Amino acid sequence: MSRSPKRGIAALTAGLVAALLFVTRTIAGSTPTITTLPDPAIDQPIASAKGEQIIVLAGGCFWGVQAVFQHVKGVVSATSGYAGGTVSSPSYEHVSSGTTGHAESVKIVFDSSQVSLGQLLKVFFSVAHDPTELNRQGPDVGTQYRSAVFYTTEAQRKVVDAYIAQLTKSKAFKDPIVTQVAPLKAFYDAEGYHQNYYNLHPNQPYIVINDRPKVEALKTQFAQLWRD
Repeated sequence: MSRSPKRGIAALTAGLVAALLFVTRTIAGSTPTITTLPDPAIDQPIASAKGEQIIVLAGGCFWGVQAVFQHVKGVVSATSGYAGGTVSSPSYEHVSSGTTGHAESVKIVFDSSQVSLGQLLKVFFSVAHDPTELNRQGPDVGTQYRSAVFYTTEAQRKVVDAYIAQLTKSKAFKDPIVTQVAPLKAFYDAEGYHQNYYNLHPNQPYIVINDRPKVEALKTQFAQLWRD
């Protein structure tokens, strides 16, 4: 199943060279490119008892972001959807027009006794997306593909702001971080065919080119957080 005719054509056209490089990498047995980042200097401590928190992350196509966090220990659920806009109950087609203000996002419910917010942010900025690309990720262009963190508490906001400041000060990236940080006002689940897309369509060209390397990088760099 292609993401949409427009997405499918754009992905295949823009990804021909990337696909060849990906195949070459695979045959050679090499691992995907990994961005090594420091641990957050400011973080929420691991809770002594089980407790759930919600954070919403946007980093381009939600297929890949959802797939990454489905493999992170302590993540209870990862749901693809839409956040950050002004339209109630938007459809994928409406969001794809770029007129709703929404970003393709993933709502992450996590057990704070197993994984910290800072650890999730390190995964997000390291392997789930490129936080220096403004209103785009890979072949996908538009504000609906922007980098964003939608927090649900002030405590979360402090951790997010501190980590971005830390990465900026340490010059972890060559280019400036453009991630939007905003309170979560509403989250709308995406259509059913978008959920768990990576696992249901592992050989879809868009997945192979753009998302499989992210999951491979997670397994390589975050072995202590990886789960099958």
